[in-house]
Amino acid sequence: MPTEDRNALDDVLARQQAAEFEQALRALLMQPLLPANHAAYALVRRHLSALREWLNRETGWTLLLERECARLYKRPGTLDDATRGAAGFDGALARERYVLLCLVCAVLERAEPQITLQVLGQRVLEAALDEELVAQGFCFTLEAARERRDLVHVCRYLLQHGALSLVAGDDGRYVERGCEADVLYDVNRRVLAALPGSSRGASWIATAQPQLDFEGRLAALVEEFAADSEQGRRDRARHRIARCLLDDPVVYHEDLAQHEREYLASQRGPMSARLAEAMGLVAELRAEGLALVDPDSELTDVRMPAVGTDAHATLLVAEYLTEAERETPGRVHTMVELSAFLRTAADRHGRYWNKAAREPGAETGLAEQAVNRLVALKLLQRHEDRVLTRPALLRYGFVEPQPGSSNAATPRQAALL
Repeated sequence: MPTEDRNALDDVLARQQAAEFEQALRALLMQPLLPANHAAYALVRRHLSALREWLNRETGWTLLLERECARLYKRPGTLDDATRGAAGFDGALARERYVLLCLVCAVLERAEPQITLQVLGQRVLEAALDEELVAQGFCFTLEAARERRDLVHVCRYLLQHGALSLVAGDDGRYVERGCEADVLYDVNRRVLAALPGSSRGASWIATAQPQLDFEGRLAALVEEFAADSEQGRRDRARHRIARCLLDDPVVYHEDLAQHEREYLASQRGPMSARLAEAMGLVAELRAEGLALVDPDSELTDVRMPAVGTDAHATLLVAEYLTEAERETPGRVHTMVELSAFLRTAADRHGRYWNKAAREPGAETGLAEQAVNRLVALKLLQRHEDRVLTRPALLRYGFVEPQPGSSNAATPRQAALL
């Protein structure tokens, strides 16, 4: 083969390798527990060595490959972010559904290779009678459709991650009819055992360190060994910043410790470039912080802008707060103020909203959802009834184009930080 053809072939193969590596890495970030039937599982297996090396160097995360699944043991960059959580495990249902998830996993760990939803529900009822759970106010009876829906939601979560496999039945009928319908599952214990992402077992911590409060137990769950040396401190800083960049919408300098800011002062360009190149992201470096932006909008669980009444209301609140910040920097807003703004906005935009959002009083719930969404995106800070803007929110402000400019045909253009 001529040298030119060989070089061209090498280039094609190198690009293919890089594309597969990126796809596998993105899949692991979107779903750290990949069952073997996931489309990206084969890519993770193919590039296992390179993935482990990259993850260990850049983030300090561990990647485990089993025949049944691939498990990325992520460690969070911060433990005080209340907006994190699995889909459907947030809001008023968060506490009950997380307790129910733990009970279901405990039952499945002791179950036969197959189990029906009826049997699973009955054993969960027995486990829910634990004295400590009852003392904490947890009550689960399966009598109401809402409770059966919670159980089905947990099972669907385990189905998504491969811990359960559907054999027969319709869980929707179970929610509606209760004991008149049933579902049969296969139980995959190897995947089930990989579900906990902690570095230590919760029961061990409860026994060995009973004096810890809730925050202390959270920290103990993900505690890692780090060498007490200059290189060890640099590694900890690099790993923490990388974890935040890959997990969070934006990383503000003010949220970092002093030694982390010092590390970032000289490394933010090379570091963000390495992460962006491997993940197919775009690095944005600003005076207030930095972010890795996904042009394909895949690596996010909260999209903005998005479709729907709640998303539209959120965008309107973002624009309103941006304009207010330009006029009066540092101004403190209240939930009452934002609710009143959405009441006015309903008169202008209500024809595009669903009927419930146009009802009197609905603006309070809309404002609550909008603020929660913006807080999750790190665009706002909330302290009880007070709301403060954060620098990245200015991306959602708009300015009128100047006549004769290259984008004069565009009605509005977004203003960046």
